[in-house]
Amino acid sequence: MRMIYLSPVPWASFSQRPHHFVNWYHHQTGAQVLWIDPYPTRLPMLNDLRRKATAIDQQSVTVPPWLKVCSPLSLPIEPLPGSAMLLKRLWRNVFRLAAAFSAQGPCMICVGKPSELALQLLALNPASHAVYDAMDDFPAFYQGLSRRSMERRQAQLIQRVNKVLASSSHLRDKLLGLTDQVELALNACDMHGLAPVESLDLAAKQQVLGYVGTLGRWFDWDMVTALAQANPGNRIRLIGPVFAPAPCVLPANIELLPRCSHASAIAAMATFSVGLIPFKLNRLTASVDPVKYYEYRALGLPVISTRFGEMALRDREPGIWIVDQGTDLRNTVVAALASQSDHATVQQFRQAHLWAKRFSAVDLMPASLEKPEVW
Repeated sequence: MRMIYLSPVPWASFSQRPHHFVNWYHHQTGAQVLWIDPYPTRLPMLNDLRRKATAIDQQSVTVPPWLKVCSPLSLPIEPLPGSAMLLKRLWRNVFRLAAAFSAQGPCMICVGKPSELALQLLALNPASHAVYDAMDDFPAFYQGLSRRSMERRQAQLIQRVNKVLASSSHLRDKLLGLTDQVELALNACDMHGLAPVESLDLAAKQQVLGYVGTLGRWFDWDMVTALAQANPGNRIRLIGPVFAPAPCVLPANIELLPRCSHASAIAAMATFSVGLIPFKLNRLTASVDPVKYYEYRALGLPVISTRFGEMALRDREPGIWIVDQGTDLRNTVVAALASQSDHATVQQFRQAHLWAKRFSAVDLMPASLEKPEVW
């Protein structure tokens, strides 16, 4: 059965959950995939000028022969009343391409992010098997009219699809209020991008506490500052774009480095002694299962994290230190630095947290699948 996949991220971005989803689906079924890149689903903000994509964010734009990429024309007006009339005119080529694609055999529609385009395609294909892979609490990223618009479209989408996948326990519980067809499919890690287990240096290294990722409005600067002050002899290395600057002068042992490619980020993580996940506790982070957790642990790193999202459920796992208000940050760092993993444990972790295992564990497919066809 072919698949039309409406992605929340561009095909040309570094490999994320959507890329792994369609790769898994193709290898399971041999079917062709029509990948539809995202378009703006909220009103523009001033900060958008700082978020222009750069070459360093992009992976190879090579497209496998079984996948076709479509980039819809659009305007950032979707939340406005009546905008669908104009947007549908801009999407006529998308509708024609999707119709031609689905005419060649049975077709599933998978939606990675609620949108008006997704609802339109589902309306044009009322008999299609449909899945919503909710990788985030999308309304939480928006505000005002844009948030209300996203909440409404998500509710409409959930009523139309046959199955909802949720990337965290909190998100699953939240979406169960809208439908009982929700299954948990946590995030995982792309193990192919990591160094072989036997080559990992699991001994004590540079005593560096590190974080790689965007420093956005969810980043807990207060926690990181307190961590640095409690551990002046340790470097804290933060790597990534800063969209929410620190509210105060940072201690001298905090080192800020610019964004880098995903491959360079993985290489940088391997030099850390401890991986940090310092996120605030709010609606945005409550539904997050951070991929960083899987990357850190797949490299044999102990993890220090705040008690947010899926991390709040991992406080009893080996190699994980969850900090709360009042936690002794000096003792926490000493304990984390003293812990060491071994190659066998890292290998077991990698095998248990493959993307293919995540998706294969859920009941996604309809009862019958058609044989693959030539593009």
